[in-house]
Amino acid sequence: MAAQHSQGIQTLLEAEKEAAKIVQQARQYRVQKLKDARSQASKEIEEYKAAKEAEFQSFEDSRAGTTSNAQSAIDRETEVKLQQITDLYETNKDAVVKKLLDRVILVEPELHRNLKKVEA
Repeated sequence: MAAQHSQGIQTLLEAEKEAAKIVQQARQYRVQKLKDARSQASKEIEEYKAAKEAEFQSFEDSRAGTTSNAQSAIDRETEVKLQQITDLYETNKDAVVKKLLDRVILVEPELHRNLKKVEA
């Protein structure tokens, strides 16, 4: 009976070792599946990011032409206005200087409009 009892214990120990192996394999399988899921998710994120970056670049390129056209139109308009101001300055500067000099040099003395005559 002791041999049978010893054999039963030995069978239980072997079964326990087998169960430990199965549990260890299940843990390794789970860890490997998690690693695979993470790498797959990372890959999908990178693909999505690249697609969105390409979409943004396309959008930016389509808008860049419009912006540069508007900027060049504004630059041309500014140049025209500056030329007009310069032309007006050149044509009117002599007249303005003459008016200023006349106001400074040709002073006509007159009494202030608020001054009242004091009768004595």
